[in-house]
Amino acid sequence: MSMDDIIARINELARKAKAEGLTDVEIDERNELRKQYIAIFKGNLKVQLDSIRYVEDEE
Repeated sequence: MSMDDIIARINELARKAKAEGLTDVEIDERNELRKQYIAIFKGNLKVQLDSIRYVEDEE
């Protein structure tokens, strides 16, 4: 599942939670999607941080 799909589904569940509440299955799905989102976010951040090069090191 892509990051955009995960965000879209989390937002759907958030709107439903405010409107009418979530079932236990939906709560579990929301929690799993949040874990996936955080894992992808951390991975992307790590890639960005690993690609940083100091200008002083290249001289």
